[in-house]
Amino acid sequence: MAVTEIYNIRKEKVGDIELNDALFQVEVNPHLLHDIVRMQRANRRAGTACTKTRAEVSASGKKPWKQKGTGRARSGSRKSPLWRGGGTVFGPQPRSYAFTMPRKARKLGLRMALSSRFGDQMVVVLDDFTLEAIKTKRFLEVMDAFAIKNALIVVPESNDHLERSARNVHGFKVMPTAGLNVYDILLHQHIVLVQPCLDQLEKRLLS
Repeated sequence: MAVTEIYNIRKEKVGDIELNDALFQVEVNPHLLHDIVRMQRANRRAGTACTKTRAEVSASGKKPWKQKGTGRARSGSRKSPLWRGGGTVFGPQPRSYAFTMPRKARKLGLRMALSSRFGDQMVVVLDDFTLEAIKTKRFLEVMDAFAIKNALIVVPESNDHLERSARNVHGFKVMPTAGLNVYDILLHQHIVLVQPCLDQLEKRLLS
């Protein structure tokens, strides 16, 4: 099994921990990761773009001019798509872009994303990450101690002080274990895991 160091927020080594190979030593399939990220981004699309058809445009229903004898092209409605202010042909309508993938594939993709970051030596394990108050300066001091400029910080449960300390800092995101996903892992350079998250990940991804 892979072994990594555990640090405190002052970057003092406090021990070692064995990581489950089923989480951090999985062969990476880029195609599967691409499909999962595409699914996540598609599911976030609003799909609210909408144009009016000729049936929905507000205009008179009167025939603009008589059918024959004017020398002009025949026309039956001011709502025609050929006219300014007329309806739109085949324009976008509200729709959902969402699609799903098998649960096993999504779990495997998450393990691959974790393995990819661990293989790049971009995973840091902390024994605890608790801030006594909402202080962005203190949060940045911790990140600077590890020379981290961009990271996804995974905590066992919602941590208000930490989340509010980090939310205005570009490149950082705090997330509980339950919300961990492939897109956010690949979007950030480092992953900072608080130690209890490892057991939670095993229960979530290996059950």
